[in-house]
Amino acid sequence: MRRVGVVGTMVWDVIHGRDPVGPPTEEWGGIAYALAGMDAALDDGWEIVPLIRVGRDLAPQAAEFLRGLTHLAPGARCIEVPAPNNRVVLRYQSAERRCERMQGGVPGWTWPELGPLVADLDALYVNFISGFEMCLGTAQALRRGFQGPIYADLHSLFLGMQRDGVRTLQPLPDAPSWFGCFDAIQVNEDEMHQLSADPMGLAAAALGAGVSLMLVTLGPRGTVYVAAPGFDGWGRDIDSAAAQPVRTALVAAPAVDALDPTGCGDVFGAACCARLLAGAPVPQAIGEANALAARNAAFRGASGLGRHLRGELVAP
Repeated sequence: MRRVGVVGTMVWDVIHGRDPVGPPTEEWGGIAYALAGMDAALDDGWEIVPLIRVGRDLAPQAAEFLRGLTHLAPGARCIEVPAPNNRVVLRYQSAERRCERMQGGVPGWTWPELGPLVADLDALYVNFISGFEMCLGTAQALRRGFQGPIYADLHSLFLGMQRDGVRTLQPLPDAPSWFGCFDAIQVNEDEMHQLSADPMGLAAAALGAGVSLMLVTLGPRGTVYVAAPGFDGWGRDIDSAAAQPVRTALVAAPAVDALDPTGCGDVFGAACCARLLAGAPVPQAIGEANALAARNAAFRGASGLGRHLRGELVAP
């Protein structure tokens, strides 16, 4: 069995305004969506190793969630820390815009802590759910010390935090150095605009830093990708890169009747990573990930989500 490590943060969400006539919803969020997407999209030859810290107050509930994953590595678990778990209040202002307020104190990883845990892994999926999962120095040490492919959703690296916990969009300092830590990077449209007003110049900078694949999610419109010469998925035999140009395209997303955007980017990224690890070519991997993200939009919450993404019936 090959093993993919998942780095991120389990978050307890309180969601207001997702249903204009309904009460607030409380449920698992954060990396839980990505775990469900990864679980649904992984080939049977892979298993998931969570590299996730959880606060002592919600550790039993996190363990229960993990037990619902079909690809979980035997004996794998979240790592309990003596701190309150991260909790987020989400207030939707529109179908795709929200205000986010975070509290909690789960610490990020240092390289001496993380290094021994990745030594026997074949690949890594990193999702910056809180933005504090690791600092740049740890990410650089990870890149030097881990030889397998690393897919990173940079999401909350673009979110500052005010004194009251409200998250605000901001540019990413030293972005090229962050790019150089990962083989594939994912941002959404708003985050891309924080990086540059020139999308192709941004893509060139990312590829110049060593990125093989840059993905920009556009919500219901789909996903734009830029692939480095010669890259068409992990585990694929590619001819000499010298004769192949940089490739870019929009992969459209399927239309959905009910749109709940919570967790769609997380499901997309984890599923895309899983399909790339399976050897799917880039457009196919993105198309399959788009389809799972669209399926997520018709489901509320992360509990039971993996089964729903696989097309199984899940009781509401």
